[in-house]
Amino acid sequence: MKALTLCLALAASALPIAARAEGPVVVELYTSQGCSSCPPADAIMHRLARRDDVIGLALHVDYWDYIGWADEYADPAHTLRQQAYARAGGRSMIYTPQMIIQGVEDVVGAREEEVLALIEAHKARPAPVGIAARRVGDDITVTLTPGTGAPGGPYAVQLVRYTPLRHASIRRGELAGREMDYANVVDSWQVVGQWDGRGERRLSLTATGDLPAVVLVQQAGPGPILAAARVD
Repeated sequence: MKALTLCLALAASALPIAARAEGPVVVELYTSQGCSSCPPADAIMHRLARRDDVIGLALHVDYWDYIGWADEYADPAHTLRQQAYARAGGRSMIYTPQMIIQGVEDVVGAREEEVLALIEAHKARPAPVGIAARRVGDDITVTLTPGTGAPGGPYAVQLVRYTPLRHASIRRGELAGREMDYANVVDSWQVVGQWDGRGERRLSLTATGDLPAVVLVQQAGPGPILAAARVD
């Protein structure tokens, strides 16, 4: 498939990191090794991954596995998350490549100018939740403080682990013969706590191993991402 592919869906130690008033902005890329339209978006994710003001996360989905190549980084949970965004936005389709910016806007993942414009728009807005996170070894401490302009709770506190760079030698499917490098490939995405947003909230989390971690605060739905901190 040469055009945009669509799918009908039933859908060591670290210093403290605090959210700046304007960011960082979380960009989720839904992609697949079985999608011929995805490499340009995957290349954009490499550029986003190098930015300090953006947290770029690549979620590989499994619904293109049937065409001859099973994406080794795909997780059915990523497909379910993308479907949940579609339902929350009143959409009946999911597709690759898709980028979700700050849990709110969705855009074709290969349209870099649109993606960058949305990032800048979100950077200009004050953060509705304050977040400070510190990692020492396998232990992460998180402090959340309510701000102004936040939508009503409940909020889900989420821990994301990712691999900064992964390689794939694709032998079948739409990208047969391609050698691909993928940036910030999500390995796990867990809800680790709930918060009503009405007072300070402190959490102690465990993140074993050396993979980088991200802590996100998101309105249920899934809705807007209200705060994010990278804890490498």
